[in-house]
Amino acid sequence: MTLKVGESLPEATFMVPTKDGPAAKTTAEIFGGKKVALFAVPGAFTPTCSAKHLPSYKEKAAELAAKGVDAIACLSVNDVFVLSAWAKDQGVSDDIIMLADGSGNFAKAIGLEMDASKFGMGTRAQRFSLVADNGVVTHLFVEAPAEYKVSSAEYMLEHI
Repeated sequence: MTLKVGESLPEATFMVPTKDGPAAKTTAEIFGGKKVALFAVPGAFTPTCSAKHLPSYKEKAAELAAKGVDAIACLSVNDVFVLSAWAKDQGVSDDIIMLADGSGNFAKAIGLEMDASKFGMGTRAQRFSLVADNGVVTHLFVEAPAEYKVSSAEYMLEHI
């Protein structure tokens, strides 16, 4: 069943790269008491994710904050070490929380996983974005397969 506006995000534990190494963070720790813009990418270092998706949120962070967003998080079904390397490659610091959903458990729990086996990537998160206020989804934008339109920071800014 796919997550819907008005529903609470399920409890999950992510691995997050920090200056001191990988750290476990729960849904409650990331989303509790905050308005968070979350975007999900099929994979770190992939072309659209690296050239457009992650950069759009990095570039629009101040505009999202002006609209009341307290934090931005990037979700990928990759391990925490890959996300850490990707964040360094992309010049991401504390402005975006990198959430490693290594086994895809969160993507599966919200019904937004996809089978990328034909690309040699296994199960991944679909490309999507959402806004959650204290863990409750207020906006949800899910891309059609192979598209990048409604999950961008620019689209989110127009619709929140």
